[in-house]
Parts: sequence; C-alpha cells; structure tokens
Amino acid sequence: MEIIRGRQSRDMDTMELQERLAEFDRVWLDLGTGDGQFVRRMAGRHRDRFFIGVDACRENLHPNSRATLPNTLFVIANAQSLPRELCGMASRVSINFPWGSLLESLLLGDPGLVNGLASVAAARADVDICLNADALASAGWGLDPGADQVEWVLNRHGWRTTARSTLTAGDLCTMHTTWAKRLAFGRDPRAVRLCFKK
Repeated sequence: MEIIRGRQSRDMDTMELQERLAEFDRVWLDLGTGDGQFVRRMAGRHRDRFFIGVDACRENLHPNSRATLPNTLFVIANAQSLPRELCGMASRVSINFPWGSLLESLLLGDPGLVNGLASVAAARADVDICLNADALASAGWGLDPGADQVEWVLNRHGWRTTARSTLTAGDLCTMHTTWAKRLAFGRDPRAVRLCFKK
C-alpha cells in the first residue's frame, strides 16, 4: 500500500506495517481523513493507540503527514478500495463528515465500501460515522432521512447500532477535525453521530 509523509510517498508491505503496530493493542482507522488533522490530534492525546488516516487526495495530507508521530500513519487509498494490508487491523473506524463519493457510497451501500469496512475491522470493532446536514443536502437527502439510510445500510451489512446522537454547534467545536470547526460556524451546523459494533 502507498503511504505518505509530507510530499514523499512509498510502498509499505504487510510485514512492515505489522512491525509498526507491534507495540499497540488498538488501531484506529480514519477513512476519508482529509487533511489528517483528526489523526494527528488524536494520536497526540492517545499515545497508547495507533492511528491510520486514509484518503485518496495526497495534496490535503502534505502538512499533517510531514510531522508524523510514532503512532501515526497516512495511507493514500480510496475508501471503496482499501489496501489488503489493512485487513483485520482496525479496532475502531471513524468516518467524519463524509461528502462526495464517500458519502454516496455510505448512502447506497456500495459493496466496495461496506465489504472494505468488514475486511479492515478486527473482531468486535467499533465504527463511528458523523454526518452533516449540508453534505447530505448536496446528495439530495435531509439530515435525519440520510442518517436513517446510512444506519439501515450498515445494519443490513451486519453492523449493530450502539448509539445515535445529534451534534450541536458546541459539540462540533470540540471535535478534532478541521471540517467540524468550519461546520460549527457555517450556515447549517446540524449533524448526527452514528455508532456501530461489529
């Protein structure tokens, strides 16, 4: 799989990845990580966990992947076609405020995405998905119907819902993503968090 640090990318195989993960019990995979801010901040707060940010757009990752912590890794990959090296690695997966093809894949139950989620998840893994009203509106969905649809898709593919909550502008301000803070001060800060268990 292709990994990136700053502007330099290279291939990493399964053996090298396993060596990097050897001292960590928990691996957190952030799909559609964007600029990688979430991964960098969470890794700084939780040194006992390993964080992997995955995004198809390498340009967004340049700044935050440059100064990587020992418990972070950034992978260039499409969420609908995850690298086989990640198989069974993740004890937790997050998808924060998806839009575009990632959001559409969640809404439609794209086999590449839902099968990929199943393949990267370890036993009893958790999945957290945060959806925002603007992104869902651009895909033709209201906030609650869109959240219902994503929940139905994941339930249908074997993920059990463990929690569902509404996020306020105040909640968004405390989240560790660049996008959450922009949403908090945007024209429509409404959002929903869905949590699932394998």
